[in-house]
Amino acid sequence: MKAEAVINKDFTVSSVDKRVFGSFLEHMGRAVYTGIYEPGHKAADKNGFRQDVLEYVRDLDMPIVRYPGGNFVSAYRWEDGIGPRDERPVRLDLAWRTRETNQVGVNEFADWAKLAKTEMMLAMNLGSRGLDDARNFLEYCNHPSGTYWSDLRAKHGYKDPHNVRIWCLGNELDGPWQVGHKSAAEYGHLANEVSKAFKYFDKTLETVACGSSNDKMKSYPEWEATVLDQAYESVDYISLHKYFGNEEQNTLNYFAKAMDLDRYIVTVGGIIDYIKAKKRSKRDVKICFDEWNVWYHDRKEDGERIASWNWPEAPALLEEVYNLEDALFVASLLNVFIRRSDRVKIACMAQLVNVIAPILTRADGPAWRQTIYYPLQLASKYGRGTALNVSASGPTYDCEVAQDVPYLDISAVLHEGNRSIAIFAVNRSIDQSLDLSVALQGFKNVKIEKHTVMAGEDLRARNTVDAQHTVVPKDGSGLKLTDEGALAGKLPPKSYHFILLSVALA
Repeated sequence: MKAEAVINKDFTVSSVDKRVFGSFLEHMGRAVYTGIYEPGHKAADKNGFRQDVLEYVRDLDMPIVRYPGGNFVSAYRWEDGIGPRDERPVRLDLAWRTRETNQVGVNEFADWAKLAKTEMMLAMNLGSRGLDDARNFLEYCNHPSGTYWSDLRAKHGYKDPHNVRIWCLGNELDGPWQVGHKSAAEYGHLANEVSKAFKYFDKTLETVACGSSNDKMKSYPEWEATVLDQAYESVDYISLHKYFGNEEQNTLNYFAKAMDLDRYIVTVGGIIDYIKAKKRSKRDVKICFDEWNVWYHDRKEDGERIASWNWPEAPALLEEVYNLEDALFVASLLNVFIRRSDRVKIACMAQLVNVIAPILTRADGPAWRQTIYYPLQLASKYGRGTALNVSASGPTYDCEVAQDVPYLDISAVLHEGNRSIAIFAVNRSIDQSLDLSVALQGFKNVKIEKHTVMAGEDLRARNTVDAQHTVVPKDGSGLKLTDEGALAGKLPPKSYHFILLSVALA
């Protein structure tokens, strides 16, 4: 099979916000306890944070992490997680039917975020709580001193404010499963009032209103239209969530689900444009895709366990073990975010450690990287700059999810300074190579600096505690530059490629 693509220096999409390569930590399962935090572990620092996990997080160059939920946040009292640890209450978490010890709260998360070299994105409880609790949370985190909540923070050992710049206005409040579920009109009004109050405090803060929990909700897309109709002039982002799986055990159909993500973004982008026009507004609301990942391997079994267990503390939950197939699919999702970087400015892989995560740990044991870690790492490190509009043509296939699905999935980013280009490409075919030719227009002195590939015969191959490097990126081969200045070569079936080119503008 043959595929062609054209990359022109003048055909750009948008700058890629680095926060599109973010992640998420929720108080559920072992994401926090024995995930990032495990006092007594041989790799733990004096504050109980696992240094082995921190090393892997820093290697992701993680720009932002959303915290503390998720479904958890809709019945969460942030005050339970501050002050002396021995005075913090143990609470029942209704979302996951577990006990929350509150040994980690916002101050500990702020400490961890500094060590991880990441920005905090805090979510507030707009399910069981409301405006006053939210603004108290803001005052505790961001006000310098001289008020009740800011002085209380100083009393707890944090004189300097955390200065959190971006705030999530609740979580999935369109979902009937959510504690404090609301109608779109109820939520839109509340989100607008909270966002206004936050900007009375500091007009430079950014706020994220809840969009749909997924694009299969009966209320979608009317939810987005109603919420934005009420809150468009005060919020900065509308959030979207979506999880994917290969329950059908049909690889090509699974890979095509990246097109579902694309359609979701395009549809909500159209709603944003409609509301902007309706209100004659000059503001641009963007998309914050703050929950996305593969989640299906043990989803049914986990649901049954949650329903039956008796409020355990930090149990193993949603600990998906990912394979090569999942890594190739995640690479395509990241390509969508790059190609839609004009709309999507923040995205958070859910989650970061143990719970549907790129990093797994054993309690009192090692940490290791899952297959999906690597496409996220490569995109985070090399996907920042200006997204280029790649015009591609080649063979396609039809499946249940979509028709005319291209076997070649490709994105490209021109780095700051215009001296290098990152190309991310997936060959979705499970049995045929792609002969690829990429014309590079407006560039000269092109050189291949790096070619990394993830591929293998066994799509079910995984990284485990006993075989941690079964599926890892390797040096690629078979690509070259033609006399005409095109990048050409063969992409093996079921493979993901990162190609770094050094260039100069012609």
